[in-house]
Amino acid sequence: MQNVTPFHIAIPVHNLAECRKFYGEILNCEEGRSSEHWVDFNLFGHQLVIHYKPKPATPAGRSKEALHTNPVDGKNVPVPHYGVVLPWDTFQTFSEELKSKGVKFVIAPYIRFKGLVGEQATMFFMDPAGNALEFKAFKDMGQLFAK
Repeated sequence: MQNVTPFHIAIPVHNLAECRKFYGEILNCEEGRSSEHWVDFNLFGHQLVIHYKPKPATPAGRSKEALHTNPVDGKNVPVPHYGVVLPWDTFQTFSEELKSKGVKFVIAPYIRFKGLVGEQATMFFMDPAGNALEFKAFKDMGQLFAK
């Protein structure tokens, strides 16, 4: 497999201090540069930036927009979501750390497509601003882009 260059992703958060704590203390991301409106993090070698964006007002009589999901392997996968593909052993250790820190999973860590092409460990959870994250690991990393 070829070396992959780091990606950059910037996501909106309405609660910068709470999300700063989540990414720093729960996900163990090293903090980089910051201002009063944004914070850079090292997310497994990739650049994640949380940007303050005011929470939109919910019109009277309307409920908060529901989380959209699509069915995958019998589970309701949140859309949109972002995350990182980890080495198998790193995924196992990381998922245990998240459990020990009390992370509430949308989809708890499990093995998807067991015994099939693309077998992978996966888990989904939300950050405090409601952004969905997926972390996964392929049993055979060579199947990352398998058809």
